[in-house]
Amino acid sequence: MKTLTECAVEVLQTADGRAKTALSRQHAARWFAARAEGVPLPVGTACPPDRPARPLRPELLAPRDVPRRRPGTPEGRIALLHAVAHIELNAVDLHWDIIARFGHVPMPPGFYDDWVKAADEESKHFNLMCDCLEALGSHYGALAAHAGMWRAAEDTAEDLLGRLAVVPMVLEARGLDVTPGMIDVFRRAGDDRAVAALETIYAEEVGHVAYGSKWFNFLCGRDNLDPKDVFHGLVRKYFHATLKPPFNDEKRAEAGLPPDFYWPLAEEG
Repeated sequence: MKTLTECAVEVLQTADGRAKTALSRQHAARWFAARAEGVPLPVGTACPPDRPARPLRPELLAPRDVPRRRPGTPEGRIALLHAVAHIELNAVDLHWDIIARFGHVPMPPGFYDDWVKAADEESKHFNLMCDCLEALGSHYGALAAHAGMWRAAEDTAEDLLGRLAVVPMVLEARGLDVTPGMIDVFRRAGDDRAVAALETIYAEEVGHVAYGSKWFNFLCGRDNLDPKDVFHGLVRKYFHATLKPPFNDEKRAEAGLPPDFYWPLAEEG
């Protein structure tokens, strides 16, 4: 029987996006079926790759070199969907990586339930974006993409609290801020498929930020640490950019992320 961490490594070692997400969803279904039957898969420990396998395309460029296109044009909307697809594929790997990389840290079963569910949902999100691109005559890999998406994982490879702070509580929380504007772009363009896909992503990303906040607070409580102070220190250490308003305070609060966590960091910037 494969352990959960071995399943996670399998996903990380699969290059093609559609194949990666199919395997991700298959492993997630096996995990939850076993949990429902009362015979959960062992978590185990594993040695994940430093970087996940990636397809030959898209070409990965430094952020400043990725061409910018106006979202008011068809080409710009394709570029926006492509960028979201790239983010979602990286999110699949990030959620399996937190399982594979930190399997040695004693955590309750709910920790694994949450991140397997998040990985499964990110897999669905990637495929929704691919479907939207293909409906517009494009595909994932047709455009260049951001090369820096894995930096947060590399920087926090030995720090579970740091990983939770930077990935769900900063990077994914940023998605809550910007997705409503993207939905408006596609609604104005009359692209109902993209609107529905982005609305699904927006609703489910709240849960992923909430998982980060929940387990961050759990670990701080276990070690008798002040969560807000620890969060500020870890974001200053690992996040190599400034937190920029406007913030979606309502959705962030729904995800368990209060304003006094992120506003002081934005004001420093």
